[in-house]
Amino acid sequence: MYEVKLTVSEETISALNLTPEQVRDEMCLAAAVKLYELGRISSGVAANLAGVSRVIFLSKLADYGVDTFQLTEAELTEDVANA
Repeated sequence: MYEVKLTVSEETISALNLTPEQVRDEMCLAAAVKLYELGRISSGVAANLAGVSRVIFLSKLADYGVDTFQLTEAELTEDVANA
């Protein structure tokens, strides 16, 4: 496993009104959501990055305005046809 170090100023911690641990968790979740939104990683990998279960991760997407399922109309039609 790799460890990524990120330096965050006291001003940022204070502005967020969170503990450093809460900031770390929020930043991991935000990064996971954005990478998922961009299609760079799956929801399972994103959940792992965020340190939460896949179900929790999917439920958190709405907090960031990200659709849970990112299928195009054609993909959705194909899925329905194959069901």
